[in-house]
Amino acid sequence: MLADFNFASVADVRVGAGSSAELGAMANKLGISHALIVTDAGILKFGLLGPALDSLTDQKIAATVFSEVLADPPESVVLAALSVAREAGCDGVIGFGGGSSMDVAKLLAVLLVGNQSLVDIYGVDQVSGGRLPLIQVPTTAGTGSEATMVSIVTTGETTKAGVVSRVMLADTIVLDAALTIDLPPHITAATGIDAMVHGIEAYTSLRLKNPVSDMLAKEALRLISQNIMRAVADGTDLGAREAMLLGAMLAGQAFANAPVAAVHALAYPLGGNYHIAHGLSNSLVLPHVLRFNAPEAGHLYRELAPIILASTASYRDVGEAAEALADYFLRLATDLGLPTTLQEMGIDRDQLPKLAAEALMQQRLLVNNPRPVTLADALAIYHQAY
Repeated sequence: MLADFNFASVADVRVGAGSSAELGAMANKLGISHALIVTDAGILKFGLLGPALDSLTDQKIAATVFSEVLADPPESVVLAALSVAREAGCDGVIGFGGGSSMDVAKLLAVLLVGNQSLVDIYGVDQVSGGRLPLIQVPTTAGTGSEATMVSIVTTGETTKAGVVSRVMLADTIVLDAALTIDLPPHITAATGIDAMVHGIEAYTSLRLKNPVSDMLAKEALRLISQNIMRAVADGTDLGAREAMLLGAMLAGQAFANAPVAAVHALAYPLGGNYHIAHGLSNSLVLPHVLRFNAPEAGHLYRELAPIILASTASYRDVGEAAEALADYFLRLATDLGLPTTLQEMGIDRDQLPKLAAEALMQQRLLVNNPRPVTLADALAIYHQAY
């Protein structure tokens, strides 16, 4: 008999090259008359918004573009966007870009209704009201933010806070692989590994793991592992790009319900202190967390290894599967041209205790890890990654 579980997801997903040109019709269906488009300067620079803006104009929908989103968005960016949206009278939000833009879009959709402030909604299930109509259009294949109920905000020099609420699940996701054509190889590589981490951690999550999240995680890992090298090697390979986008979204759906754990907990201090991109931060610690978790999650790694490695090899004990996966991800990062050690990132060894202490503060994530992580464990993992 199955254990009871809840599964929540976005109801409407559109997949197709060029589908962002239909954004106006989607917004019209949701009753939006003035859309706030949340994006970053790079999206504007490369003209990716053009077809979407034209489609909104065709539907006689006004659009205000906020393009000041930064990576790891600080509170000031969220509040600036909120001010712009209120002054313009926006009644719908479109996140258009990477995970940071989509995270900010989720927050704005909530904050533009009701009387809660940003600080009021930090934490789990602190959103007390509804939200404006929300459409998410990812332009990278990695974060899965389009499919999740989580937004991360930088609150200080090295600190972050999360907002977790089912209210923030979007109305519609648009997966337009044409928007990801010619994405730089290093971004394709790092975001692709980020999505694979989401699938692995959802599948091995100690809390809330369920048959639906398992199914999504496995398909996400199959799609990404089979297409990441193609997408990096040829940025114009539309088939590989679409598979990566779909895989990243499926992984997002999986970890939105079966949350991530120690890889992310140890990655966050790397981003907070050294501004290392999130996907690369995950990649740097992933092999070592896999080895650490083997005593408790090795049987699950044994189920994932044939999918990720595209191999029929069997593993005599649970440690072998973890070791095979760890070796695979180290080789993959090397083949994709990514750094594989903390030393390569210019991190001094004497900073590792500070990073370990900050990682232990991520209890929201560590409670999901299949094996308990102590301060000594976190420090040992950083040393192994060094």
